[in-house]
Amino acid sequence: MDVRQRIPGDGGELEVWIDRDLCTGDGICAQYAPEVFELDVDGLAYVKNADDELLRDRGAATPVPLPLLTDVVDSTKECPGACIHVRRVSDKVELYGPDAE
Repeated sequence: MDVRQRIPGDGGELEVWIDRDLCTGDGICAQYAPEVFELDVDGLAYVKNADDELLRDRGAATPVPLPLLTDVVDSTKECPGACIHVRRVSDKVELYGPDAE
């Protein structure tokens, strides 16, 4: 997971995070991109780091690997809780998700 998506023109890396207060635990994200998302024993989705470890801290983000960008964006679009956010690392602008501009 060390390959990171770059936005053409600005060179910004992308990261994804989950607002667990809105997570419904449907697991759609883990179906689309199991390398990035996983449901924990509490029934909520979490992002994972490059070592496949769940990031449990509130607001924790992980890089979006280029080969999985489409799957991560599809997860964002299909999430019934509208809780998945994909943003540029450099300026925290959300590109995909409920707060996308």
